[in-house]
This record gives sequence, C-alpha cells and structure tokens, in this order.
Amino acid sequence: MSHPAGLERVKEGRADDAARRILHVDMDAFYASIEQRDNPALRGRPVAVGRGSGRGVVAAASYEARVFGVRSALPSHMALERCPELIFVPPRFDVYRAVSAQIHAIFRHYTALIQPLALDEAYLDVTEQWPPYGSATAVAEAIRRDIRQQTGLTASAGVSYNRFLAKLASGQRKPDGLFVISPRQGAAFVADLPVEKFHGVGPATTRRMHGLGIHTGADLRKWTVPELRQHFGSSAQFYHDIARGQDHRPVEANRPRKSLGTETTFPHDVAEWDRLAATLKAIVSKLAAGCAQKRLAGRTVTLKLRYAGFHTVTRARSMAFPAADECVLLPVALEILRSFFPLDRPVRLLGLTISSLVSYEDRSLPVQMGLFEQTV
Repeated sequence: MSHPAGLERVKEGRADDAARRILHVDMDAFYASIEQRDNPALRGRPVAVGRGSGRGVVAAASYEARVFGVRSALPSHMALERCPELIFVPPRFDVYRAVSAQIHAIFRHYTALIQPLALDEAYLDVTEQWPPYGSATAVAEAIRRDIRQQTGLTASAGVSYNRFLAKLASGQRKPDGLFVISPRQGAAFVADLPVEKFHGVGPATTRRMHGLGIHTGADLRKWTVPELRQHFGSSAQFYHDIARGQDHRPVEANRPRKSLGTETTFPHDVAEWDRLAATLKAIVSKLAAGCAQKRLAGRTVTLKLRYAGFHTVTRARSMAFPAADECVLLPVALEILRSFFPLDRPVRLLGLTISSLVSYEDRSLPVQMGLFEQTV
C-alpha cells in the first residue's frame, strides 16, 4: 500500500500508529471572527467578546486584539488597559452553536470518527477516508475550503499520525494555516519544543518540570517512566510517550461528557452567607435543568470559590447514587459551601460542577429520581 508523501511508515512508534491519519481542526478566533463577519464595522479592529465593564472577562479576542496581549479569560479592565481602542461585544452563544453545527456537518461529510473538544475545534480520524483524496493533507484542505465557503470563516488544521502532534501542528500557522508533522518528523519536532507548549502540560506541571531541569522535549526524553512516576504519578507514561512523538489515544467519536457545570462572577466581592447561598441555589437550579435537558445524572458535586486576587479553591462531595434533581443537589452544594465558613476573605466567583455522569437510560446504576419522575 502506498502512502502520501511525508506520511510514510517509519520505525518511530508502533506501525499501526504510524499508519494513522489524524486531523485537528481549530477555528480561528471563533467567537470574535463571527462577530466581525456579521458586523462589517468590526472588521480589522480589535474586538473582544464579553462584558467590558465591572467584573467582566474576555471570552474571546480577535487577532487584532491579540497583538496587544488581549487573551481569553483576561479581566476586562486589564484588556482595556492593554488596548484602549478595544471594542467589547456581548456574546451570542446561540449563533456560535449554530455555526458550530454547520462546521460539524462538514466534518461528517469526510468521516464519522469525530471527537469534539469545544464548539470550535475537533479531532478527526481520516485513516480510512483519505485515499480517494490522495492524502490526509488534501482532506484537511478540503475541509478548510468547505468551512470558508459555507460559513465565511477560516480554520487552521494540523495533520499527523496521532492526536498530540495534530494538536501541536494546528497551532503552527495560525490563522488560516495548515501544518503537517509526519512520523519521520515527529520525535525531532517534539525534541526542540519547550514543554510549556505541550498540550496536556499545564502551568503547574511546567513549573515542576522546570524545577527538575526539564525544559524541552529532549530533556524530557532523558527520563525513564519509573523516574517520571516519582514526580508525576499516573501521567508518567503519557509524558514519556509524547517526548518521543508517540500518542496511542484513539479519536473517540461520541465521547461521553465527563461533567456539567456553571458559575457566577459577582460585580463586587461577597462574604455574606445569605447572598452566597441564594446565588448557589440559582446555580443549582440552572445545573439541574441542564442535567434534565441532557438526560444525565452525576455522583460527584464540586464547589469552586474564587477569591479576590484570583486564588481558587475547590471542594467535592460524592453521593451514594447519581442524582440530577435540584432538591437532592442543593443540600449537598450548601453543605460544601458551609464548610468554607467562616470565609478567609470575600468571594469573587462561585461555581458548581457535577461529574461521574451516567445517562438516565443507563439502568445499571440506580438514579435518584426527581426531575425525571414524569418520564416513568
């Protein structure tokens, strides 16, 4: 069997892995680009999606805004300090979801093996689908062309033989770019890369690696799995593999949701129990409605508090059975909140997540009834 140029089988990694064709498609400044598409007055100007006053944060930034250091999750007041000409527009999530549905319909034209990561990005396995197109790179080009023609937006794509490298590749030529990392190139590409650029290595892990003298993929490659396990536990094998350009994880189509959550940022810091409890009740109500809509229930409830200064703490409780009803979730959530009192300092943000999810249709576990009572 012949293989596309630059994607031939090599000894690096397992043969079946080297034969895979994985794409990572990532929309360019998705929310902000939609706003610029729909409002010509915003084109070519620094745009941030989010609330531009009070305790607002940037949800997304156009590339014109990123030049000034404006990024998602940046507090709005700091974004305006960096870019006084920044234009804030309120988010329109119904529009973003509709465009995302268009994009995923394009993906499905090329493969059924799609693993969404967010509204604006996904992994695609085109191992079995690329031959009619000549190469996996040609499939990526066709997808990018269809996205542009059907939505008026641009996407960047990475092509490689595993998920880790495809994700790295998609960021190499943003915006509106395409980059290929072949099996022959994979290990060398990773060797020169700073560990903070690795998808899956967060800020805390980066600091720990730097403290151990691990700054690049080549540094990480010097460590054995047992040595890495002493410092990074169950993640040791993953770090060992990616340092060598290996990632055996499959693209998981219809990947089950792991958690549901929602949160509220207060206009001013809050320390009073009554106000925090009332806000938490509203959050639980919204979360329970989301569980009902998605036909999900969960066993673990996690409360998040963010204080002034952005210090964040979480505490969790696990229930005996999966639950989805507000009258079940609220007492658990309030119990966790009460455990934080007396507060060390006022609270800036309050959030709640439910995880260890099961589908209501999965009768292998008893589900606490409530919102689902009317369906049986």
